[in-house]
Amino acid sequence: MLNELQRQQALEYHANGRPGKIEVIPTKEAKTQRDLSLAYSPGVAEPCKEISRDSANIYKYTAKGNLVGVISNGTAVLGLGNIGPEASKPVMEGKGVLFKIFADIDVFDIEIAETDPDKFVEIVKALEPTFGGINLEDIKAPECFHIEKRLREEMNIPVMHDDQHGTAIISSAALLNALEIQRKNISKVKFVVSGAGAAALACVQLYAALGANPKNFTLFDVNGVLHQGRNDLDPIRQRFSVDQNKAGISFAQAFKDADVFLGLSVGNIVTPDMIKAMAKNPIVFALANPDPEINYDLAHQARPDVIVATGRSDTPNQVNNVLGFPYIFRGALDVRSVQINEEMKMAAVKALAGLAKTPVPEIVTLAYNQKNISFGANYIIPKPLDPRLLAAVAPAVARAAMDSGVARDPIVDWEKYEVELNHRLGLDNQLFRIMGLKARKDPRHVAFAEGDNPKVVKAAHICMEEGICFPILLGEERKIIRIAEEAGLNLEGITIIDPKKDEFSDVRQEYGETFFAMRGRKGFNHYEAVKAMKDRNYFGCMMLHQGSVDAFISGPGRDYPELIRPALRTIGVEPGVNRIAGMYILQTKKGPLFLADATINLNPTAEQLAEISLLAAKEVKSFNLKPKIALLSYSNFGSSPTPEATMMAKVRELVKKRDPDLVIDGELQGILAFNKDILKENYPFSELVGQDVNTLIFPNLSSGNIAYNLLREVGGADAIGPVLLGMRKPVHALQLGSSIRSIINMTIIAVLDAQTKCPRKQEAETVITKRQWWKRRKAAKA
Repeated sequence: MLNELQRQQALEYHANGRPGKIEVIPTKEAKTQRDLSLAYSPGVAEPCKEISRDSANIYKYTAKGNLVGVISNGTAVLGLGNIGPEASKPVMEGKGVLFKIFADIDVFDIEIAETDPDKFVEIVKALEPTFGGINLEDIKAPECFHIEKRLREEMNIPVMHDDQHGTAIISSAALLNALEIQRKNISKVKFVVSGAGAAALACVQLYAALGANPKNFTLFDVNGVLHQGRNDLDPIRQRFSVDQNKAGISFAQAFKDADVFLGLSVGNIVTPDMIKAMAKNPIVFALANPDPEINYDLAHQARPDVIVATGRSDTPNQVNNVLGFPYIFRGALDVRSVQINEEMKMAAVKALAGLAKTPVPEIVTLAYNQKNISFGANYIIPKPLDPRLLAAVAPAVARAAMDSGVARDPIVDWEKYEVELNHRLGLDNQLFRIMGLKARKDPRHVAFAEGDNPKVVKAAHICMEEGICFPILLGEERKIIRIAEEAGLNLEGITIIDPKKDEFSDVRQEYGETFFAMRGRKGFNHYEAVKAMKDRNYFGCMMLHQGSVDAFISGPGRDYPELIRPALRTIGVEPGVNRIAGMYILQTKKGPLFLADATINLNPTAEQLAEISLLAAKEVKSFNLKPKIALLSYSNFGSSPTPEATMMAKVRELVKKRDPDLVIDGELQGILAFNKDILKENYPFSELVGQDVNTLIFPNLSSGNIAYNLLREVGGADAIGPVLLGMRKPVHALQLGSSIRSIINMTIIAVLDAQTKCPRKQEAETVITKRQWWKRRKAAKA
């Protein structure tokens, strides 16, 4: 359950700006009168006539082939129950978001005010001309079985009730791998199942299709064990019910010598003694949310030989429906399948199970902050953030549709299809989700110079609450507390330090002495060095220098030079670096885009630009991305022999001498960096032909900063930065007008930077109070 603050944040998230989470964006130009005449009357009549002539042309001329209807009547929503169609809409919008971000599938959510199953079916059937597929969601049992069965039989597009089949498919993949590891035969293992609702019944039916014996299942619902003597069981439940002579068996007794437990019920109903009673090498799928039927660690304490899966993201082996439905529908849509049949579900099961056995890419281990992830008891199912899922599951589903005769548009070139899948989202777009997860795995102590800025206070609170970092706010304590109280924020766990206060005079004195020793012959006398420590930027930088914090973030209310000077005077640059630079990261629909230098160097020379390029490349590599760099100019490969243009060509020569393998080319215009066809047609020799450029190097500060601001404001790209390149320790700055989201993103960058540059302190601190901070500073000094 959410606390009151989290509740308010959830409401604000949905209400701020444009209400809700989705919008419709045109895929064609619609700016001129000609555009409008083609989009609507009179031009729209032509595709209408073509579709009228052949209804299959609807896939050629409309968005139907990539459009799924997420449809519900709100009778069984999450843990909320029967809340009605209107109240279910936020969930359905959220489902649409998952379809889009994981499989690039567009969604219209449809909430229907109808509880009669047959009437519901008729309404959905009437929507078939609109959608390429139907995802049924949050419809209560037993009506959901009847509704899905009829729709699958009577519609000629894919229909799936994800609440049933999503969990079944994902858990089946996990089960196959767990059985292999535990060396058990699926036809012989005994199952105990807690829950007999839609998801549980779909699971046991799919397990049976995989080879499990229906007589080896013991199912329990709120009325006890399912047995042949009960008159409230439908045919499916009857199939998996035990003989009437076992009607008296208790839930605990059923665990004796059982091989597999499947929980789709309520939390904390399984005890360690029940796990101990199971057969050798047991398998436990405790999938209730948010609390599993038994805690992961508790199960392992009871039986070291157990394999455990839950629905939670904070333990290994997460059974999450997002591993299935986006990719299953992607494969079904791409061959225009008339249904999602058992063969397609089975293909998804085997694709997921097989993917878990292949070497895990570094981007996944990076995301989960693990040195090595490999097939075994703690990895029986792929991670939700594995970028290979789309290209692994969707083709398997599409092939199964073709092989089973339900595909209307078979795929011919599978290699091309896989490339198209990976390009749909841009695998790099998962980068920022992965970065956030990695930061949470090893949070660090981050000091904020503008701690009394309302946006910084709110962002720091979120970072603390979400486990991104341990914030230290520099600023006036009363002001920070007032801001927090007005926003309803709890500052527990957040340190507040006002460098000007007398209680920190000893700290200022010590920092000043250290700073004077560093700068005494470089323009500072003793008095000035100590006095400078009242400035938050100097104080914060010295905290970082002395090891009292792991990263320092200035802004957004100060001029950029006010940070750069203290940082250079206290922290200094990395060994071998002669010039620092500033880089922005833009989150675009095609993936992250890195821009340098847009903040520091006014008119750099070719030699300086070469160093900036190498610094940018190093930073891009730290995100586990291969840098592909375009050196921008108004000239294309010598078309304008001016000093400005030839300078960028020289940059490439200098960089190649230091790093011959780096993908970098120029000089070239911005359009050539992103239009592959024009580049290939006119300059086929370019190293960037066929490459997805992700890094832009500008000839001067003016061009870089202008381009950045235009891309952010006009292009609508989310921005992070500027990220300081070349500093010895993590020092970064927030731009004027930074949003709470951009402050959080910058904090994530700072934490990741600290994980690389600042070794983990040995003390296991989770919360620092102002009093503890002094002890920490002394310990760091020692």
